[in-house]
Amino acid sequence: MTTLSNASVTRSQAYFDGEWRTAPRTFEVIHPGTLEPVGRVADCTPDDARRAIDAAELALNAWRKVNPYERGRVLRRWHDLMLERKEELARLMTLEMGKPISETRGEVHYAASFIEWCAEEAGRIAGERISLRFGHKRGFSNPEPVGIVYAVTPWNFPAGMITRKAAPALAAGCVMVLKPAELSPMTALMLAELWLEAGGPPNTLQVLPTNDAAALTKPFMDDDRVRKITFTGSTEVGRLLYQQAARGIKRVSLELGGHAPFLVFEDADLEKAAAEVVSSKFRNSGQTCVCTNRVYVQRAVEGEFTRLLTEKTAALRLGDPFADDTQVGPVVEQAGLDKIQAQVQDALSRGATATTGGVVERGLYFQPTILTNVAPGSVILREETFGPVAPVVVFDTEEEALRLANASEYGLAAYAYTRDLARAWRVAEALEYGIVGINDGLPSAASPHVPFGGMKNSGVGREGGHWGLEEYLEIKFISMGVGG
Repeated sequence: MTTLSNASVTRSQAYFDGEWRTAPRTFEVIHPGTLEPVGRVADCTPDDARRAIDAAELALNAWRKVNPYERGRVLRRWHDLMLERKEELARLMTLEMGKPISETRGEVHYAASFIEWCAEEAGRIAGERISLRFGHKRGFSNPEPVGIVYAVTPWNFPAGMITRKAAPALAAGCVMVLKPAELSPMTALMLAELWLEAGGPPNTLQVLPTNDAAALTKPFMDDDRVRKITFTGSTEVGRLLYQQAARGIKRVSLELGGHAPFLVFEDADLEKAAAEVVSSKFRNSGQTCVCTNRVYVQRAVEGEFTRLLTEKTAALRLGDPFADDTQVGPVVEQAGLDKIQAQVQDALSRGATATTGGVVERGLYFQPTILTNVAPGSVILREETFGPVAPVVVFDTEEEALRLANASEYGLAAYAYTRDLARAWRVAEALEYGIVGINDGLPSAASPHVPFGGMKNSGVGREGGHWGLEEYLEIKFISMGVGG
C-alpha cells in the first residue's frame, strides 16, 4: 500500500479577496485507501463568502472588458499548465478521494479538454444581425456575461467537474466563486493556483473550502450581485438550491442524481455488451452519476450474458488506488459504504444472488458485485447506488424493457445494446434520458463539445459544447434607429 508521504499535497489555504488565506478554523481530509489524514484545509465562513462576493464584483468589472481572444489565451495557458502538472494533479485526486491513479491521469486530460475547447471558443462568442420590419431601424443580439457565478462541485470528479463549469464561465467573461466538495478540496485549490500562474486576474476564480456548505452558501443565495448558480450533486440538495435561487431569479444549472439503466437485447453482441457494462459500472468504484445502475437483459440471453458479466467483474483488480494495475479502489467514505451494504442486503433478503462479490474486502473496499434474480421492489432498483454493484433483471419484450427503464424519477443517462437498427432508433427516442448510449457505454467520455445533462429530477441546463457556454451568457437585444 502506498504511503501518504509519497503523494503530493497542494495548498491548504483558501483563495479569496486577492490572497491565499489561512482560516482560524480547519477541517481534515482523509485518504479513503488507508483512512489516514491527508491534511487540514481552511474552513471558510459566511463572512469569507461576503468578502469573496465583494472581490468578485470588482474583478468582474475588469474581466468582462478583456478582449475575448485574450481570455482564450489565458485559458490556453491554464490548460497547458494542467498537462505539465498532470502527475501531481492525478496523485492529488487519488490521495483525496481514492480514485485509481490510472483513472485520475485520464481525468486530468478530461478536465483540461473543457479548458481547451472554451479557449478556442472564447473568440467566437458573437451576436447576430436581426432584420426588423421597419427600414429606419437595425437590430442586433449581443451576448454578455451573466456576471458573478457561484459554483458547487462534487468529490467524484475533483478536477473535471470544476473545469466543466469554470472554463465556459471564464471564457464568457464571468467570474466564479467555487465551493469544492469537502472530501476533495485540495484539487480545487491547485487548479486555482494554476489559473493564477497562467495569468488569470486575481479574484476571477476564488476557492472557498468549507465543512458547513449550507452556511457558506447562504450569502451567495441572498446577494443579488450573484446572478448564476451552478451545482453538481444530489437531487435533494439541488431542489433546495433551486428554491433559494428563485427568490433572486438567478440563473441556475443543476446536474443531479442518476439511476442509469442498461438494456441488453437478445440480438446484442453479448461479449461487447458485458465489457461495456463493466466499463460503465465499475469506473471510479461505481461512483459516477452516469454509471450503469440497473442492468435489464432479455430472457433468451440472460444466462449467457450473466456468465460473461460475472467473469469480467470477478477479474477486476481491487486494491491500492496508487498502484498502476488497480482497476477498482475504495469508496470515498463510510456513509457511502453503509448505503452500498444496505442495498445489497436488502436485495439478498428478497431472493437475489451475488454471483461474485457482495462483501467488504477491508476498510472502505467493497468487492465488485453482480446481483441476479433481483426482485422488483428492491431498494437498489429505486435508488442510486454510487458503488461497485450491478443488479441484473430479466425482461421479455422491448415494451417491458422501456417501461422498466423509464420507471424512475431520474433521467440522466441510459444505455442499450442491440444489432437491430430500427430497434436502436425506437429505444433511443423512447428513453426519457438526457444522454443515451446505443452500443456505447461511455458516450460522454473525453468529449467537451457534446451536451451533458439530464431530464426529470436529474437536473436542468446542459454543460459542454456551445450549450454549456450559453449557460453563462445573457442575450441583449439592441434596436438602433438610423433615421429615414
